Amino acid sequence: MILKKGSKLYGIFKNKCPRCQSGDFFIESNLFGFKNILKIHDNCSHCQLKYMIEPSFFYGAMYVSYGLSIVLACLFFLIGYLIGLNFIGNLIFMSILLALFSPLNLRLSRLIYINLFIHFDASKSIDG
Repeated sequence: MILKKGSKLYGIFKNKCPRCQSGDFFIESNLFGFKNILKIHDNCSHCQLKYMIEPSFFYGAMYVSYGLSIVLACLFFLIGYLIGLNFIGNLIFMSILLALFSPLNLRLSRLIYINLFIHFDASKSIDG
């Protein structure tokens, strides 16, 4: 299974620490809790990994967010085209969907970015 513990996708989609995949990454598990949407724990509750590896570490996640936005915009534009929207209607449709998906995009971009640098360590896992 692709979402099994130990895979990058497990840590990304389950909001888990990239090293042990046991502790939560974000403080708020609710995707639409706008007050704390990007608040992360300082350290993993299980393996004590420091999430903010260096000052301003997550500025690099902006590039990941940009890439995700481009993919989503193309997908939404194609869906709008397939359902028969004209160009202006399609732009409005795409803009609304991008705005609705922005909380998911922001969180996924941070999780993807940290998973590029930190790898799973089975010895740090609860199961390991």
